[in-house]
Amino acid sequence: MLPTFRTLLETEINPVMAKLIASGLEITAIHNHLLRGSPATFYMHIAGHGDAVQLATAIKDALSVSKTPLGPPAAPAQQPAIDLDTAQLDQIIGAKGNPNGGVYQFGVPRRDKVTEAGMTLAPAGPLGVATAIGFQPTGNAKAAITGDFVLAGEEVNPVLKTLRQNGIEVTALHSHMLDEQPRLYFMHFWANDDAIKLAKGIRAALDKTASASN
Repeated sequence: MLPTFRTLLETEINPVMAKLIASGLEITAIHNHLLRGSPATFYMHIAGHGDAVQLATAIKDALSVSKTPLGPPAAPAQQPAIDLDTAQLDQIIGAKGNPNGGVYQFGVPRRDKVTEAGMTLAPAGPLGVATAIGFQPTGNAKAAITGDFVLAGEEVNPVLKTLRQNGIEVTALHSHMLDEQPRLYFMHFWANDDAIKLAKGIRAALDKTASASN
């Protein structure tokens, strides 16, 4: 099973899709994450089952018709400093974050088991079924935050209302998969404000979910 996604420009969607279909892979979602990105980017989720090398070859062939860099990865650079009170962010969110390229990231899994085609999706973070939260410092104790909540249907509007009440913009709401259990929805968000204030808003939204940090 291969639930995954790729970031594409608008003009790349159909060429990449054609290659994926020709290779027998399934398209499970196409959507935006942000509202004012330039250039506009879209996310294509796909699924497949079979030989790992064949799946990887099919994905690489599809990405060859996009501007996705396909060369060897660059050598790891020294991590930029995170100019935020990360210990306090950890305490508020209720999970341990990790620095990644200048962004302080959280992955908060759900308490319930998530399956796709009868297979458990674990670990939740790498397979895209953990609430993802990123804090990027923007100076003066502020941060830009983005990510997505992983929600059951009954959690969608309580979380949406809580985010808006805390000055956090909801930028997208959609599915990623076709037959996962329980049925899940992904809510993307954005804000740039005092990092601690935003963390408290995110915490209030997490409290509306069956997350493992509750």
